[in-house]
Amino acid sequence: MQIKKLVSLPSRTGRHLQRYNQGFRQVVGCIPYRIRETNKSSYGTLIEDLEVLLITSQKSPRMMFPKGGWELDEDIELAASRETLEEAGVVGLLGEKLGEWIFKSKSQEKFHEGSMFPLLVTEMTVNEAREACSQLWMKEALEAFVGQFTPRPRLEEEQLAASCRLALCRREEIRLSIGSQTVDEDVDRYLIS
Repeated sequence: MQIKKLVSLPSRTGRHLQRYNQGFRQVVGCIPYRIRETNKSSYGTLIEDLEVLLITSQKSPRMMFPKGGWELDEDIELAASRETLEEAGVVGLLGEKLGEWIFKSKSQEKFHEGSMFPLLVTEMTVNEAREACSQLWMKEALEAFVGQFTPRPRLEEEQLAASCRLALCRREEIRLSIGSQTVDEDVDRYLIS
């Protein structure tokens, strides 16, 4: 799914569209991962090269994978992608469902049915982040961050000022070397000859 489409979806609130299966609230989530390109193995991806993303919940500092309610107006893949974006801020390529688990909620003492998917995190370009981010101050922070990695193009005025400083230094150097007290006339004669 395109980042722009997914980002434009509002965060879901409430449980009026929540799916249930035989009394179990249905939740979906992802294991966001990426593969480091440090080691090359002829046997495929090494476990040491897998990086996964864990988050904390709003109510607890416990670490977990992003997950949330699967609602009636969406398919399971969209729900998994949406929950991962809402809770972890990442997008990617959704893999095949890993399975279903019945678990007891620690906060509500109720049982839920959870489905999990792998999600290969893909790049979000700086331009996509500029477009997706709704907070001006965060966009400015992004620009400050990006500026640390890319040389800032010098403005013509800055280049001209640097050139003028260099020319003034050169003139002063010539004036001192010829021992002239009147800078402009003697230096100009020296530069022309």
